[in-house]
Amino acid sequence: MQSRLLPFVLIGIAIGVVTAFLSVLEEPFWTVLISVLVMVILFGLLLEVMRNPVEEGDVEVAATAKPMPTGFGRAMLEQMPLPLLVISREGRVVYGNPAAKEVLPSLKPRDHFASLLRVPVFVDAVNAAVTDGKSSKISFTTSQPHERYYEASIGLMPAGSDFDDKVQAIVQIEDRTQDRRVEKMRSDFVANASHELRTPLASILGYIETLQGHAKDDPVAREKFLNIMDKQATRMQRLVNDLMSLSRIELNEHVRPSDPCELNELVREAISALLPLQKKYEVTLETLLDGDGPVVAADRDQLNQVLVNLIDNAMKYGGGGTVVTVTTAAPDLRYANMVGITIADQGAGIGAEHLHRLTERFYRINVKQSRNKGGTGLGLAIVKHIVNRHGGDLQIESTLGEGSRFTVWLPVS
Repeated sequence: MQSRLLPFVLIGIAIGVVTAFLSVLEEPFWTVLISVLVMVILFGLLLEVMRNPVEEGDVEVAATAKPMPTGFGRAMLEQMPLPLLVISREGRVVYGNPAAKEVLPSLKPRDHFASLLRVPVFVDAVNAAVTDGKSSKISFTTSQPHERYYEASIGLMPAGSDFDDKVQAIVQIEDRTQDRRVEKMRSDFVANASHELRTPLASILGYIETLQGHAKDDPVAREKFLNIMDKQATRMQRLVNDLMSLSRIELNEHVRPSDPCELNELVREAISALLPLQKKYEVTLETLLDGDGPVVAADRDQLNQVLVNLIDNAMKYGGGGTVVTVTTAAPDLRYANMVGITIADQGAGIGAEHLHRLTERFYRINVKQSRNKGGTGLGLAIVKHIVNRHGGDLQIESTLGEGSRFTVWLPVS
């Protein structure tokens, strides 16, 4: 209390001294009055600058700044697996349990809740709770850094709780991303499988019917048809495997990998696995990597799948007698704090109108050529989702008649 009165005592003494001094100098009354007013104004501005909100009675901040309770209620909230927030009537976060801090890493006491989740439906629901006492349950989506799906239950804590004497809002947030992805995975799998499997399945059934009919005693026709059926069945198997792989990747795309991997070592492993295919595709596979290479946070198996897919594509579509190169990409300001691996071929190239669609599911520039080479139309879609999961980017460059360059950019760990 005494420390709060001290500034006023000092200003009173200062005004008295100035007034006495001006009187001795026989200054006019209005000069004395103006001098006193100037001193009072300067004093008021100084107090405002130095004001401590809690000491000056800022109820909102004082309420959130006091120590949190340590009783049974606090312990129970701390141990709950679901994210919980307690929000004051002024919209400030009074409390967030450890689970809430995992969902909202930037969470700090006294922050306004709208700065944590800038989602209109969420903001409106919390405002309705703290102003009108309206409880609600809402669903909303966030898109940064990956799309996430949430459900929130918003209610009121009665006055006199462990956190404050006033009524406050309590918010429970549930992450429904996994459930939504599973649901989407099932629907996408059924839709894609039914569409893509229809043609090879109809072909196999047609040849079976032929073999059971007039061609059953024709060994030449039987051998020919069985070979075709084998190719169609193998195509179906590849398609199902790629669909399952894509579904698993999409299911966990929002979870960033954390295992450290030496990138160049991973590239060399993928190249070693594909060296025997040089003779089959009649191409030469060359590697030029810088030093030991950086360490990246990665899912080793998935990143290997990306490299194998891109290198295999370059060998298949590069054309006989050409060279496929795997090199460390030159630094690029567009991909700051990232390292790139470039896979380049000397094939026919890809038209600019196709580049932005190459990672779409089942998009093929030449359907017949793709199927003849064993493609399912899902390879680059798988690559894109894996790279997205790693927080990276896939850069595609191509010029007709000069070949294509696929660069995988990954954040440096």
